Amino acid sequence: MNYKQYLTHPVYPYVAKAADSMGLEAYAVGGVVRDIILHRHNTDIDIVTVGSGIALATATAALISPDLHINVYKNFGTAQFKFHDYEIEFVGARRESYSHDSRKPVVEDGTLEDDQLRRDFTINAMAIALNGPKQYELIDPFNGLQDIKDKIIRTPCDPDKTFSDDPLRMMRAVRFATQLNFDIYPETFEAIKRNAYRLEIISNERIIEEFNKILLCIRPSRGIKLLDECGLLEKFLPELLDLKGVEIVNGKGHKDNYLHTLEVVDNVAMSTTNLWLVWAALLHDIAKPATKRFDPQVGWTFHGHEVLGSKMVSRIFHRLHMPNNEKMKYVQKLVGLHLRPIALVEDTITDSAVRRLLFEAGDDIDDLMRLCEADVTSKNSSKIHRCFQNFAKVREKLIDIEEKDKMRNWRPPITGEDIMQTFALNPCREIGIIKDAVSNAILDCEIDNTREAAIARMLEEGAKLGLTPVENLKL
Repeated sequence: MNYKQYLTHPVYPYVAKAADSMGLEAYAVGGVVRDIILHRHNTDIDIVTVGSGIALATATAALISPDLHINVYKNFGTAQFKFHDYEIEFVGARRESYSHDSRKPVVEDGTLEDDQLRRDFTINAMAIALNGPKQYELIDPFNGLQDIKDKIIRTPCDPDKTFSDDPLRMMRAVRFATQLNFDIYPETFEAIKRNAYRLEIISNERIIEEFNKILLCIRPSRGIKLLDECGLLEKFLPELLDLKGVEIVNGKGHKDNYLHTLEVVDNVAMSTTNLWLVWAALLHDIAKPATKRFDPQVGWTFHGHEVLGSKMVSRIFHRLHMPNNEKMKYVQKLVGLHLRPIALVEDTITDSAVRRLLFEAGDDIDDLMRLCEADVTSKNSSKIHRCFQNFAKVREKLIDIEEKDKMRNWRPPITGEDIMQTFALNPCREIGIIKDAVSNAILDCEIDNTREAAIARMLEEGAKLGLTPVENLKL
């Protein structure tokens, strides 16, 4: 089959012309070929040449424009430039060999066949010739085209060698299976099980990079279950497996919080591309095993799991070398608040409760509501309908209170500096006590959200602590 009609990006004729002038063979390889066959969009084009990838990149760029900037990575023998919003990367064909304790290979020049053999899966080991006598033909030595038709993830050579050489490929196998909705070939899957222990030589950053791609799939639960079945999940996120199982005492059981969590993750993933909201869904019940108690009167309880879960988020993020910044704080916030809208549904929806929720959630209130709605996984359709009706009421109340009081990202009308000046204080605990008392009074609708009302309550709270305001102070 001639694949010329599928090579629509304008870079390909330039590559072919440059390769011809240099007497080189050039091929489109890997993911771009796979996605051409699958009719998937891909903005990364990998070019392999039997020769110098850097030289071919330089010659191609010169044909396109003398001003085109090239990034050259001599240590890796690669070069890359951006053209028409695509990343075009060039490399020379190579063969690789690995030592047992590292995924960094020893690299030597090789043939196209050597280069295809070193690739992770058959569906990523195909090439399309860009010039020469086989121009526009598919070079597919490992039947990757058939594996695409059969929806199979399979290694081009011995899977034990593939995964032992580079254990990150085990995560990639699960990722591709989840993204493409393919099955992992049985022999390949068994090899992942045998080599799961090898994941220990991979950095947490690389593991999480692949795991995040799984979480951004339409149905992440499929990938998470595969990671569990082949023994990879326990290597980096054992806390999730602690959620498994149902315990029954006196005929009373609780739901399997592992399966529930996977449902919540899928519910969120279907409606957002916000990775950190998916992480909040993944970890929202993470502290339930630590807080599980049996009460003979009410059955199983998990009191405080949202508070402990918020604390566990930082420990998990730190261990996995994930962002220790606003993204982590965002996940912590949603995990810590995920029961609050549900509590509003179950109780009378008071203005003060809604104001406090808006204050604490800030601009993340909409994401919090989305998480809470995703948390409804009952099999009882009437219960689900009732829950969503109640959540709709909460949303209406949130809109009303926000329009009236502007509580989203609200800040108290007085500051710690005001309190220090009023009572001539140096930094001390009394400042926090007064500030919290004033804030709570406003949030609980005890006083108006004005500076005048806040100052009056500040003076009252100071008097309770035996403090006297400075005379003739103007606030």
